[in-house]
Order: sequence, then structure tokens, then C-alpha cells
Amino acid sequence: MRSIVCFYICYALCLCLGLACVVCVCVWNSQWRGGFAWNGTAQQFNWHPVLMVTGLVVLYGNGAVVYRIPLTWGHNKLPWKLVHAALMLLALVLSIVGLCAVFDFHNTKGIPNMYSLHSWIGIVATALFATQWVFGMAGFLLPCSPIALRKLLKPVHVWFGSIILMLSIVACISGINEKLFFVLNGKNNASYSNLPSEAVLGNSSGVLIVAFGLVVLKILSNHEWQRPDSRPEDMAYAPLLQEENE
Repeated sequence: MRSIVCFYICYALCLCLGLACVVCVCVWNSQWRGGFAWNGTAQQFNWHPVLMVTGLVVLYGNGAVVYRIPLTWGHNKLPWKLVHAALMLLALVLSIVGLCAVFDFHNTKGIPNMYSLHSWIGIVATALFATQWVFGMAGFLLPCSPIALRKLLKPVHVWFGSIILMLSIVACISGINEKLFFVLNGKNNASYSNLPSEAVLGNSSGVLIVAFGLVVLKILSNHEWQRPDSRPEDMAYAPLLQEENE
């Protein structure tokens, strides 16, 4: 019982931190960066941090821990597989739209793409995420997938999931820092080193993103919070359509 209570405390913290991440990055870009549009201006760029944080970090993290919720234990696993896949797909779509926003803005303004460390890490994280989702769909949702492949794929899938989350966090906090250096360049006494209110909010957003990631990784690393499975080993890796009566 104590372990379950600790889980729900961590899970509630995960939800609150995730919401705080999204709110902070939205407020930053709406109040300090001029709002949102899709017209090739800086307002189009503002979609990039919002969609990347929302998709690549918050939705991704919540999708990763959905199997750990104790209320799902002992119930049919199929709906939770579909919830996991749907959350990850939504996160992937938002991430791709976020990349489209920044690439289109750069191309419109004649700004080079993919020159910063932030952009390298971000594109690698998104590419790995897309690959992970495709292999996860093929390996765990298609009924024609052989059991041997599922057994082989599961530990790799879990390990890459944590790696992608860590890369996403690094990409987001480096992107926030990079943006603050660009916009707080000393004009109107708004130098980054003076820590104006925009810098405080941006830095706070980065801290919240790191805290969210640490809580998600804590949930994923705790073996007591893994979904128990009393079925025979082969049935644990059964094709999707065979799980409908679990």
C-alpha cells in the first residue's frame, strides 16, 4: 500500500510539473515574444518551443508512464496499449509540426538550418522518436508480429524510450537558453546577465522541464511500479488480437 501511495504522489507531481511546463512556455511566448501566427514571422517561430515541449517532453513522458498506473493493473491491457500508442502518436505529430514551424521560419528569413548543437540534438531526438514509434507499432500492435520479436524488442523499446526522453529534455533546455541569448542581447537594458523577468521565466521553464523528466525517469526506474503480469511468459507477448479477452 505504501508503494502505491508513493506512486500516486509521484504521478500527481508528474502531471502538475507537466502542466506547469506547458503553461510557462506558452506564457513566455505569448506575453514576451508576441504571440502566435503561421505567416513566416517570429510569431510562427513561437510555435516551435510550445509544440516541442508539449509533444516531445510532456506528452511523451505521460505516455511512457501510462502502463505504471496501478488502476490499470489486472485489467485488459489492450485499451492501455492503445492509449500509450495514441499519446505517443500525438506527441510525435506535435513535434513534427514544431519542427515545420522553425524550418519554415528559417527558410522565409534566410536563416541557416541545423547549425547549432541544440538543433542537432533536437533532430536526433525526433528521428529516434519516430523510429521508436514505428517499431513499437510493428512489434507490439500488429497481430502478425512473432512472439520472439516482441521478446527481443521489449527491452530495447524501454531503453530507447528513456534515452529519447533525456535527449528531448537536453534539446528543450538548450533551445530555451539559446533563445534567451538571442533575444536578450542588451537592447533596452534587457541583457541576459541582468536577469530580467523574461529570463527568470525562461530559466524557470527549463528547471520545470528537468524536474518533470526526473520524476518520469523515477517512475520508470522503480521496479515496484512495473505492471504485474501473472500470465505465462508466452502470453505476455501475445499478439494484440489475442489480448482482447485478458
